[in-house]
Amino acid sequence: MNTINNDLINEAADYVTKLLSEKLPENIKFHTIEHTKYVAEKAEIIGKKSGLNSNSINLVKLCAWFHDTGYIINPENHEETGAEIAADFLKNKGIDEKTISKIKKCIKATRTPQSPDSPEAEILCDADLFHLTEEFYFKIIEKMREEKENISGKNISKQKFYLESEQFFLNHKYHTEFAKKELQPKKEKILKKLQTEIENMKKKKKDKKKKNKKTRKYSRGVESMLRNTARMQINLSSIADKKSNILISVNTIIMSISMTFLISKFEEMPNIIIPVIIVLLFCVVTVIFAILSTRPVVSSGTFTEEDLKQKKVNLLFFGNFYNMELEKYEKALREVMKNEDDLYSAMIHDQYALGKVLAKKYKLLRISYNVFITGIIITVVSFILSFLSI
Repeated sequence: MNTINNDLINEAADYVTKLLSEKLPENIKFHTIEHTKYVAEKAEIIGKKSGLNSNSINLVKLCAWFHDTGYIINPENHEETGAEIAADFLKNKGIDEKTISKIKKCIKATRTPQSPDSPEAEILCDADLFHLTEEFYFKIIEKMREEKENISGKNISKQKFYLESEQFFLNHKYHTEFAKKELQPKKEKILKKLQTEIENMKKKKKDKKKKNKKTRKYSRGVESMLRNTARMQINLSSIADKKSNILISVNTIIMSISMTFLISKFEEMPNIIIPVIIVLLFCVVTVIFAILSTRPVVSSGTFTEEDLKQKKVNLLFFGNFYNMELEKYEKALREVMKNEDDLYSAMIHDQYALGKVLAKKYKLLRISYNVFITGIIITVVSFILSFLSI
């Protein structure tokens, strides 16, 4: 068989259909058998409109069936691979080398940027990109983007791919007179729609940035400041509690020893009664202030709608909500969360409340230490005086 007739084209169609259905990778989403059939149909249409004879049209149709078969092996260089697959098939069918060479050149000419050097190659190239003129272009563009992501192994944003597609449209030119006259105007309409989509995406992105900028008034530095302040205040409160515990423990031990000593030595050493009583008195006062510094103060644990409206209640402090029902508390807190100013205001109020509690705690602790120091001094002096008076 030295001629390309309808029987050979039908055999080629069956061969390619089976080949792609069995060996085409699943990650190839656009260059499928459907696209191949589409290109073959458009190649015949352009061939007839361009006035080619039946032999040339058959040659172009055959090229169309094989032009994307290379995707089964090498997607990035599928034109070369597809040309070789076509050559192997045609050799087995007895097609002469000259015809095979021409078919290979036609298939290779579809590589971007297209470089056709014969009428048949021009028709194949225009048929391959006939879809640029179709209204369904925006349905298949996502398949093309997904396929490119799969092949490259990189995520490609919708906007980036649309921009790349726009550039492709601008760089592309049809080759046949039919395509220049009939397809180019349609392609330009699709290009305008594509550019409109790009502008809409840019606008949405810009509006989103403005919205985020408007919504987020405070930087992460503010959040870090509030977080660090809260952590520092909690640490200071913990330190104060530890110091109070130390004072309570030490003074309790001193009180126990003093009372034991007073009871056992009361008759033998009456002169130490006053110093021991002084020790006990100052120890008791010290312990009282130390306990007061650690004593928790809890409020009613409720709030009203009016408190919320006037922003008088701090919902971040448990003492203000522990007696409220979960549903009411959650509703109130979600209202605060809707407004960033209210949320930060609640955090600031919480910091302020912690600071007030901490100030009171340290004030009482300072009094406790002062009483303890004063008691030690007076006790030592009283002991010295009591022994000097013996």
